[in-house]
Amino acid sequence: MKRNVCHAHRTHTHHIVRYPLILLFLCASLGLFAQDDDDTWYRLELGAAVGMGYALNDGNSSLFGNGKMAAGIIARFPLSPRMAIKTNLNYVKVGGDVSGVKNFYPAVSGTAGTDRLTYAYDGALYDFSVLYELHFLPYGYLPTYMGYHQLVPYLQIGLGAAYGDIDKSIGFTVPIGVGLKYKVARRWNLGLDWRMNFTTNDGFDGLEAPMGITSSGFKNKDHHSTLLFSVTYDLSPKCPTCNRY
Repeated sequence: MKRNVCHAHRTHTHHIVRYPLILLFLCASLGLFAQDDDDTWYRLELGAAVGMGYALNDGNSSLFGNGKMAAGIIARFPLSPRMAIKTNLNYVKVGGDVSGVKNFYPAVSGTAGTDRLTYAYDGALYDFSVLYELHFLPYGYLPTYMGYHQLVPYLQIGLGAAYGDIDKSIGFTVPIGVGLKYKVARRWNLGLDWRMNFTTNDGFDGLEAPMGITSSGFKNKDHHSTLLFSVTYDLSPKCPTCNRY
């Protein structure tokens, strides 16, 4: 009888000790996870963007003139809270005519005469680019010792290529721009991005050198800009204080 009482006492004591240890372990685990979340930044962002595109070509000489719909998908690869590599695939609608341009385009390119060219175009550009993104401030959700900021402006520059479906041609691009992004939640980001895409193609509008003057490089080519609002989601978390060196 005494043995059973002792056994029961040991069993009861074992449960009393075990349950607080389990509870302590759970609390410690939750605290650890919470700390990781506080210090976490993410190595991948995926999302989409929508806004306006502005073709700067033979039918439009104004930087923000003749705006059309633009949309795209984004994959961003943060290298640190201060910088990232970003890839974009954008669709930019283009269209218009030459009736409102200030320059006089002769009806037959490169010839003299008083007859003005009548020309209208409608199509799209498909633009892929890879950009280096430099943040003015460390980007993150919580203001930890890392000095994270939820609202961060940035500069961007890169290389890319664009395909125009009007003349079925491809041109290299050099995108340069600025942006602003806001971490609205731990993994959700909002962004406003403006970019000027300098191209080497003069035929994206289907009208090449209407005044009969050809040029090389980026001069007198069919450039385009985009102003896009984006939503992205963070994936692949990484703790910046882990394995830093």
